[in-house]
Order: sequence, then C-alpha cells, then structure tokens
Amino acid sequence: MRLAIISDIHGNSAALEAVLADISKRDVESIANLGDCFSGPLDAAGTAKMLAPLDLPTVRGNHDRQLIDRPIEKMGKWESWCIEDLALETLEWCRELPLIREVGGVLLCHATPSNDEENWLDRRGPEHRLVARDLKGVEERAAGVVHRMTACGHTHAPRSVRLPDGRRIVNPGSVGCPCYLDDRVQPNFVQETGSPDARYAIIEQLDDDWWVDLISVPYDAEGMARLAEAKSADNWAHALRTGWWS
Repeated sequence: MRLAIISDIHGNSAALEAVLADISKRDVESIANLGDCFSGPLDAAGTAKMLAPLDLPTVRGNHDRQLIDRPIEKMGKWESWCIEDLALETLEWCRELPLIREVGGVLLCHATPSNDEENWLDRRGPEHRLVARDLKGVEERAAGVVHRMTACGHTHAPRSVRLPDGRRIVNPGSVGCPCYLDDRVQPNFVQETGSPDARYAIIEQLDDDWWVDLISVPYDAEGMARLAEAKSADNWAHALRTGWWS
C-alpha cells in the first residue's frame, strides 16, 4: 500500500493545493489527514471547500476540537481568527472526527493515540526550542500500540522513528504552518522548520517493512502571508515567507 499522510494544514489553502498537486503525480492509493485543518489567520473557508469533496480519512486534532468544545468567547487566538469563516457543516464535521483510526494497517492519530495535544516524537528542550525526544519517552507513549506503522502530527516537525522492536512512527510535518510560538505553556517555546515549504509524507509497505518519504513542496505563500498580515498576525506572515519565527 502506498499512502500519503498530510497534517496540520491550519487553513493554508495554497499549501494544501500544492501538496495535493504533488501527491497526484506520485501514484498514491489513498491520502490520510491527521487533523488541525482550519485554525489560524489564513483561509479556513477555502481549506474546508477543498477538503470536503475529498472525504479523506481524518482524525481529530486539538485545534479541531477547540473549535467545537467551548464558547466563542473562550476560544484561543488561533480559533478566534477563523471560527466566523467556517460553515456549520464544517464544524459538525469536526465534531464527528475520531481521536484515532486505522487505514490499511496504519494507526492514525494527531498527537499520541490517547491525547490530541501531547508531543510524541519531540519535547520542549533548552533555549525554548522543540527537540527530539529520547527513546524511553517515545516508547512510553507507544505503550499498547500494536501497529507496525503509526502516523502522528501536532508538532509540525517532520520525523521518522523506528523503535528497537521494529515499530515505526512517522510525523509528516505541517502542510501549512512551518513554525510557531506556543505561548500557552511556561516557558514559551518555538518550533521552526527552517523552510517555508509545505510538508507531507508518503509511506509504502514493501514485504514486511515500511518505506518512508518525507516530502517538502515549494509553493507561493505570499497570498497566505498577506491574509495573516490582514489579521495582524505578522509573525505568521514572516513564518510563511521564511520558515523561521523571527
């Protein structure tokens, strides 16, 4: 099976369009979506319009949940930027998304199988940056997972990990948000991919193992950057143009 994995679109319809165009050239059998589809200061409505007819197998991201689990006045900034742009049917779609699901023997989750906002392959490290988690920490979060391949997102950090027992965990990176500041925790931390490209992965089962291709797709982000600036999200605009937060 040859499966494309997308995650963390965050309303970036231009990046999603570029990724879908690239996938169409690569003889992929199916596409799976790991969530966080709309939240951000970009084009949530356009993203929803693109996703709806595809009917992709999708799991719930923490930002998808935060669009529907609290009143508007208590939403975070990422949700408040887009909530009024989303149709009722889109929010109902978010409400129905599962925490985990399986596609072709691959376990899909947004963050970890038991929590939609826990970092799995990465952790907060020195200098307020996200760094790779050690083996013990990764294995603890893989407890009870029997699948030979698991796909997770959330951190926006592309990574492919093989555990000593042969199980694989893949994070495709973010389609639409190459870096961010997380100011919900103390101390704050920054994740920077270092490139403005749209990210996704292709995984393929060959014999008894999985091959992983982490893919970086250049695209014109200027239109999205201008949308961010229109909502006074200048750091987002800089991130979209450069792949760096500051």
